[in-house]
Formats: sequence, structure tokens, C-alpha cells
Amino acid sequence: MENYAVEMLHITKKFPGIIANDDITLQLRKGEIHALLGENGAGKSTLMSVLFGLYRPEEGEIRMNGQKVEIRDPNDANDLGIGMVHQHFKLVECFTVLDNIIMGVEPTRGPFLNKGEAREKVLALSQKYGLLVDPDALVEDITVGMQQRTEILKMLYRDNDILIFDEPTAVLTPQEISELMQIMKNLAAEGKSILFISHKLAEIMTVADRCTVLRKGRYIGTVETKDTTAEELSAMMVGRQVNFSVDKKDITPGEVVLDVSHMTVASRLHKNDAVRDVSFQVRRGEIVCIAGIDGNGQTELVYGLSGLEPLKSGNIVLCGTDITHAPIRKRSSMGMSHIPEDRHKHGLVLDYTLEDNLVLQRYYEPEFTGKGGFLRRANIRAYAERLIEQYDVRSGQGPVTIARSMSGGNQQKAIVAREIDKDPELLIAVQPTRGLDVGAIEYIHSQIVTQRDAGKAVLLVSLELDEVMNVSDRILVMYEGEIVGEFDPKKVTVEELGLYMAGARRKEAAR
Repeated sequence: MENYAVEMLHITKKFPGIIANDDITLQLRKGEIHALLGENGAGKSTLMSVLFGLYRPEEGEIRMNGQKVEIRDPNDANDLGIGMVHQHFKLVECFTVLDNIIMGVEPTRGPFLNKGEAREKVLALSQKYGLLVDPDALVEDITVGMQQRTEILKMLYRDNDILIFDEPTAVLTPQEISELMQIMKNLAAEGKSILFISHKLAEIMTVADRCTVLRKGRYIGTVETKDTTAEELSAMMVGRQVNFSVDKKDITPGEVVLDVSHMTVASRLHKNDAVRDVSFQVRRGEIVCIAGIDGNGQTELVYGLSGLEPLKSGNIVLCGTDITHAPIRKRSSMGMSHIPEDRHKHGLVLDYTLEDNLVLQRYYEPEFTGKGGFLRRANIRAYAERLIEQYDVRSGQGPVTIARSMSGGNQQKAIVAREIDKDPELLIAVQPTRGLDVGAIEYIHSQIVTQRDAGKAVLLVSLELDEVMNVSDRILVMYEGEIVGEFDPKKVTVEELGLYMAGARRKEAAR
């Protein structure tokens, strides 16, 4: 009989209106990387939250090294050597990296904190595993990739042997993903056992030894990755064959919808401007993609376009009207939709219901607000139910589900549904498929192409090179706040794009 590091046997976890985990068994071998694959809302994060003590299951038991254990809360999990990097990081932004890593297990000498000893251990761990961080930097000032390194160091600092990674690559650049894959392999080689939740089949095929597939809260099967293919895994995950290519007919772009001239946006983090003298146009019937390594001004560019940040200089013209100084609601009512980069900060009010989130930018329209300013609740409910069905947004209690309780992927689908259904003239989509499964990605890409084919203008901002190459009609590469190249995806290679993204090459972008 095999002695597993962790066994989750017949786990059932229920929430109001939904069985998130329905009699699931998962067995993790010592020293292996075990992937957990499934659609958005399949129950992956819930199952891992049970293992980490965030939830108590209604049925089933957990064994470690053959012995039954009780995990009532995350402290129990930590005592048993279980650590978890959550999909949405659990860091205190106004604390330093070092303070976040040692929080809860602070070393002391008598009644005093002994940060010197902690710093030495953190620096030794970061050197050993290639997780280089600045221990004195504030978390709010570091990149998302650095925040993830901080989360991993939190686990290693506590000497955890069971490491859970929940969607660890959803917010990383291709280079950071490669680094993380190598770090995971190094950890497994040292005898750590890793559970790896991911939607990205290529990553699973690269790094995982075995893969367990869940679908709608139920166990589908466990396979050795060396004996399967990405196509077989995707069919297990969604119950059908998935089209990995984007079907797109040739189309001739029309008139200019978005005209950006000499746009400069200041940086919050340093003295240099985040966006420097950027000019470009987006026309009807085309998808223009802004590509680049994270942190090269894409975020500030979108903030400037959408009205979240003021411009230092330059002009923005939408459908012939100057909106440089227009408030966000006016930009929205003039035909701009925005799928934001951070769905929690700018996409949703997490403690509102799903139906209220779906009408956030339209609640004041006559369809949803009657005389006297009272909301037409029946109309809002009917509208929400239509979007939920059309975009397959899965939620335990339908329109009245609190947004915070939904899976990250279904939160994303709700935002995409709201922004596309506004029938915009310009759709700004920033990382629109972040955290989505292959079936949902296929659907969102088809919706973006449908917008383009209907004569709308689409500005796509993506860190996923596959998405950049497959979806866009024109690619603009940003490096250090400037557009350093313009490309036709049919004529450029990924390698050449990479050189421009890294700043090794640049050319004048045509307008």
C-alpha cells in the first residue's frame, strides 16, 4: 500500500445552493508536483481551502502519511507543514516584504523582536531558491511577480513540506512563469510535495507529474501527464473538444474610433513618467493589442484612457470627441467599455450581489431606474439572469450571489458580460482571460472577435503571447513607457516580439 504525503478521502463541501465538492478523493505522493485542473467553479480552490483549514468539510477525512488529521483552521495546517499561496495574495500592502514573511511566527529574543535573525533566514532562502526580493521594500511598491515570491518565501520560512499553489501564474509574465516552473521543480526535487491549481494546460504538461481533473464539483480522474495530451486533458475538463485556435475572418478596418496623441502619464512609484509621448489609433473592425512585459506602462496607459489617472500631457479623442478631461461616466456613456486588469480593485464591488454588479455602470438608465429614482428590481433581475445564462456565469445563488463568494474565473466572466453587453464603440480589454479555463477562454475570444466583426474597435492589453498572436490584427509593443514597435501578427515571430519586449530592439511605430 502506497504511503501518500496527503490523502483527501471522499471530501464533500456544500455552500448555499451549491455542492462545491461532491465526494472527491485526491492523493498526493511525496516529492511530486500534482496538478489540479478544472473549469472555473469546478471546486479546485474550495478543495484546497479545505486542506488549508479555511473550510470544514461536511463529509470525508484527511490523512497525512497514513494518519488521520484534524485541520480546523490555517494554524493547524501550518503546524502540519501545509502552506498555501492563494490566487489573490494575502499580503499587507503597507508592510515590508520581511514583515509579511514573518507575520505570525516572528522570532524574538526575550520580549523583543529579532528581525536580524529573520532577515538572514529570508535572504538565505531567497538565494537558495532563486526568489530574489528586497526584504525592506513595501509590498505596495513591488510588482505582482515580486509579491508572489514573497508568498512563496512565507511558506518556505515556515518549513512547510506540503505546498499549495492556487493559480500561481495568473498574474505573471512569461519570463516569471518560466522562473516559477523551475522553482517548483527544485522544491519537488528536495522532497517537497506540491499541489498546483492551474487552467493552463501547457504549464501542467511542462511541470506536473500527475493531474487530477474536476468538473462541476465532481472527480473525473487522475492521469500521468507523460501518458496524456493537452487535448485529452481539456476534453476531461470541459466534457467536449476545445478549439485552441481563434477563428477570425479577414476584415478591412474602418474609421478611427480612438485617437491618442502624445500621451504622457506620470508614475506613482518613481520620478520617470510611466507613459512617455505615446501616439496610436484604433479603427473600427480591428483588434489592436498592446504587448509587453508587465510593468512597462501598460497599466498607466489604460488608466489614462479610462479616466482612472489624469494625463500629464497629450490628447484622447473618442469617436471624434475630445475626452482628455472627461469623467469616467461620460467616457462610458460615449461608448467606452473597460475590462480592468484588477477585477477586485476596479471591476467589482465584492460585497454587492452579482445582479447589482452587472448594472453598476447602467443602473441610472430608464430601464433600471424609474421615476423618483427607485431601482426597477424586476428589470435588473431579468437582465442579470440573461447575462448569467448567456455567459455561463456560475454562482451558487444566481443573481443574488455575493460577488466575493464567486470563483475568480466567474467574477471575470461577469465583468466581461457587463462590459460587452453595453454594446460599446471601443472595448478596452486588459488581460480579459486571466484565470479562465480553456472553455471560457475560447468563448471570450469569440466574443472579442464578434465585437470586431460588428465594426467595433478593440484595444487588447495582454501578457499572454499566445493570445497576442492569435487574437490581434495589429500588435504594438510597449517598453519602458514607449511604443517601440508595430507588427502584423501574421508576419512576426514570437522570438522577434520578445526582443522588442525586452528592449533589445526598437523601431518607429507607424500611426
